[in-house]
Amino acid sequence: MDTLAHSEYFRRFLLATGRSDFSSGAERVSIAMAEKCGATLIGMTMVFSNPELDAIAPERAEVADEDACNYLDRLAADCAQRNVAFEPLVRHGSEPADEIVAAADEVDADIIVMGRRGQRGLARLMVGHATARVVGYAHCSVLVVPRAGQMWQRRILLATDGSRFSDAAAEIAQMMARECNLPVTVISTIREVFSPERGREAVEAAERTTAAFRQAGIETETTVLQGDPEERIVEIAAARDVDLIIMGTHGRTGFQRALLGSVTERVIGATRWPVLAVKLQSRAEARD
Repeated sequence: MDTLAHSEYFRRFLLATGRSDFSSGAERVSIAMAEKCGATLIGMTMVFSNPELDAIAPERAEVADEDACNYLDRLAADCAQRNVAFEPLVRHGSEPADEIVAAADEVDADIIVMGRRGQRGLARLMVGHATARVVGYAHCSVLVVPRAGQMWQRRILLATDGSRFSDAAAEIAQMMARECNLPVTVISTIREVFSPERGREAVEAAERTTAAFRQAGIETETTVLQGDPEERIVEIAAARDVDLIIMGTHGRTGFQRALLGSVTERVIGATRWPVLAVKLQSRAEARD
């Protein structure tokens, strides 16, 4: 089977599992990705730890650790059936997002794969707290997979705005489309507040990206639409039968993290497909 093993970007994946149905899609996709890429999968789960409670009831911590290890053993068995290298990792703490980001740094992960809780109504427009923190603070790219998510087999959607963050996403999208033999829809959006010059930049960004993909032999179509990016992206993904969305993100820190979610985070919260949030500098680049 052809793999992405030659790529420096696809070597070590961190699966952050909450050991619930909400993580089932992330587990399924991460194993399939690791098999396709010839990558090592690090299965990480967190045991909630409270020093005072652990001191009073140490047996509670022991049972929690045993449950976590047993769960990772089952994942290891699933990986063994697919010839996927697997490393178990149990972390203790009180804030899942902090433990996930720290674990990704420690194991030198290229991608974090995590699940997303299903939501309805207005809440669907905002991604969950832990997911938003991981996307914002992680130093590597983050793949967020809904419970029903599957390994992509139909079409990739790449959202671009011409920024250097979108250019980084385009590099990864091109690599994945070529190796998975999938067509790509490139979408760029023009907000009502854009000046004519900024609108032309959006069109040029989409055309430039499409030209590069076609030159690489990838079937590519371009869509430039008016309106809010997150709404247009989700609409086009549904209309074109997409099963993976790729976007660039810069991450944020400090007070900015408390503000309204980024377009990437809003798309993650609103869509039913996996979303890969690509950071400008991948872990592979950071190693050099």
